[in-house]
Amino acid sequence: MLYHFFEATQAALSPWRAAAHMNRLVLSNPANPFSYSYPAKAATATLDVLEAASRQYPKPAWNIDAVQIAGEDYPVEQHSVARRAFCQLLRFDLGRGGSRAEKPKRPRMLVVAPLSGHHATLLRGTVARLVEDFDVFVTDWTDARTVAQSAGAFGLDDYIEYVMDFMREVGPNLHVLAVCQPGPAVLAATALLAAQSDVCQPATVTLMGSPIDTRKSPTEPNLLAKSKPFEWFRDNLIMRVPFPNRGAMRSVYPGFLQLSGFMNMNLKRHLSAHQSQYENLLRGNRESVAAHREFYDEYLAVMDLPAEYFLDTIRVVFQEHQIAEGTMRWRDTPVDLGHIRATALMTVEGENDDISGIGQTQAAHDLCVNIPARKRLDYVQSDVGHYGVFNGRRWRTEIAPRILDFALSHPVPVCD
Repeated sequence: MLYHFFEATQAALSPWRAAAHMNRLVLSNPANPFSYSYPAKAATATLDVLEAASRQYPKPAWNIDAVQIAGEDYPVEQHSVARRAFCQLLRFDLGRGGSRAEKPKRPRMLVVAPLSGHHATLLRGTVARLVEDFDVFVTDWTDARTVAQSAGAFGLDDYIEYVMDFMREVGPNLHVLAVCQPGPAVLAATALLAAQSDVCQPATVTLMGSPIDTRKSPTEPNLLAKSKPFEWFRDNLIMRVPFPNRGAMRSVYPGFLQLSGFMNMNLKRHLSAHQSQYENLLRGNRESVAAHREFYDEYLAVMDLPAEYFLDTIRVVFQEHQIAEGTMRWRDTPVDLGHIRATALMTVEGENDDISGIGQTQAAHDLCVNIPARKRLDYVQSDVGHYGVFNGRRWRTEIAPRILDFALSHPVPVCD
């Protein structure tokens, strides 16, 4: 019923948002002489903040149109190369540009985006930087509320199967980057391909801020997952998508619940950001206003997760620590990380990460016992939190170059 109440509330607020939008346009119109007065500016700023805080945000566009390489401008082409019910595989590749007759050839990178509430476009900065050096493929997960019941369930086993399918789709000699939550699934997929001596097992796997062993430096989300029995999550957080959505009656973990959790973790910071937005609107500080809108247009755009996948992740990763304990199974097949020998492993953590604490990602090195020391790299980025591991200045200038160097140092998975 909570999901239905949320939808009804959004519908009831629609005319109020429309009125706020109309009044804001009237009050801020340069042709309106009253618009230059302080009361009009204050009212306009108030209406702007209220309208932005109360609406539902659609999935943002990727908007990666061009990159510059060695002083040459190249357009970026985006297209879908594979589609599944719950995900599509996108490719970001260079078009013809610059002074060269042909596009430069680059190594291939599969970016496995998290399925954790935000859209894959949260990795826009990640992809925009990687496409400068790689032919990039990205898992673009589908909002579960838009997936019809006829598509069936989608659990962690299905997620791992998707990852293996996409590794095969991209082909041999690929590099894989797992951002946050998909780390355990990517390790499992790599181990399963290695056990089959599959030629599409990755040349390198880079795990960034991933919950491989959440018992190390547990954070607030980790403690929450352990503080309640599994049944509590099933009985209190799983709801059915209401009509008239395409996925009506599908069991999901709603995006609005996940967003409320995100917001409550740093509530004071978010309230302060909206207060600053009001003040910047009042002062006409356009750059700060635009930066705030750009961030929150992405941050407030959330998606529903398939119930099976959410519950599997809670149980397998956060409560039973199956990958860390070596007890994980995929469709009744044991997942043995010891099979990973040919793939090089890099881990990246943020010094101030409040989602995946220090040591949680590093734990992958202790578990992948048969990867030679020369094929390992652990890197901790100073002065960044979780988001800064894959976005922002330090990601672009310090982390991404290390990932490129690591990939180029291990181009072909050769079994030892």
